[in-house]
Amino acid sequence: MENVKPKDFINKVLAGVALGIVVGLIPNAILGELFKYLSQYHDVFITLNSVVVGIQFTVPVIVGVLIALQFKLSPLQTVIVGTASFVGSGAAVFEENMWVLTGVGDLINTMITASIAVIIIMIIKDRLKSLTIILLPIIAGGIAGFLGIVLLPYVQLITTGLGQLINSFTNFQPLLMYILIAIAFGILIVSPISTVAIAMAIGISGLAAGAANVGIAAAACMLVVGTWKVNNRGVPIAVFLGAMKMMMPNLLKHPIITVPISMTAAVTALAGSWFGILGTKEAAGFGFSGLVGPINAIKFMDGSMFMNIIILLLVYFIVPFAAAIISHHLCSKVFKLYDPSVFKFISEESEEK
Repeated sequence: MENVKPKDFINKVLAGVALGIVVGLIPNAILGELFKYLSQYHDVFITLNSVVVGIQFTVPVIVGVLIALQFKLSPLQTVIVGTASFVGSGAAVFEENMWVLTGVGDLINTMITASIAVIIIMIIKDRLKSLTIILLPIIAGGIAGFLGIVLLPYVQLITTGLGQLINSFTNFQPLLMYILIAIAFGILIVSPISTVAIAMAIGISGLAAGAANVGIAAAACMLVVGTWKVNNRGVPIAVFLGAMKMMMPNLLKHPIITVPISMTAAVTALAGSWFGILGTKEAAGFGFSGLVGPINAIKFMDGSMFMNIIILLLVYFIVPFAAAIISHHLCSKVFKLYDPSVFKFISEESEEK
């Protein structure tokens, strides 16, 4: 364990959160609704649904553990961070002399609690010697967990208020906010920030969650179109399968690529808003990766299954790909805002050279 600069500390926390959210939420996000539907045909799907929901409840622990691993903490230290994160997350509340699970808790407070636990452990280091296994869980886990519980109501006021504000804007100005949220998440998916973590942290839902997924789908389609001719086929295929963040170095070096991404997201958002594509905070931030966005959206749709699938294909694939092709052509050939080479994948190796 080494000294870490504030910027690196934050990046490590964000990296742990990004991975932890995906690991904990993806099983229920993809399979939850399917198992609920199939449970009417066989009881085994009731059990399977309880499994994926149970995995989702472990998100605070997973996040805490993965944050600890970012700092290369020992197994004991890692577990302490995980347990403190769970207590401070608010995923479980103490009512009538028993703990009651309430969900995945407040993600931002989970991050804060995990960070406090890591800082305490980094300060203590090896000073406890043979008493480490007895005192470290009490000091690091206890203090961090306590501070997490104390901070929880105040942090929840901020995160809940922000989510309600965004959701209310989508009700007052649905089309405008749908477009703005789609553009924002379309850019965020290529940035170091986790879109899934942001969606969970502020609790967006309904139209806002649908807009987030539509925007991410649009960004993926734009990156596929942009990378198709200037890279080997592995790059656009990887992007299509969900690895949009691999283009992060390109965004940092050529921020102009946010223009075609925004154009594609705006056009796709028009289609998404027209058809009323909705979502939930648990599934927002995935786009069409693992078909999480479309699968989650379909449960809010009326009409026949066939028509719903046609609409989702239109909103998540056909419209964004068409918009991406036109946007890329306009930006690179007509307005000459950039050369197509800006989408040439910048690997870590090439950066080092």
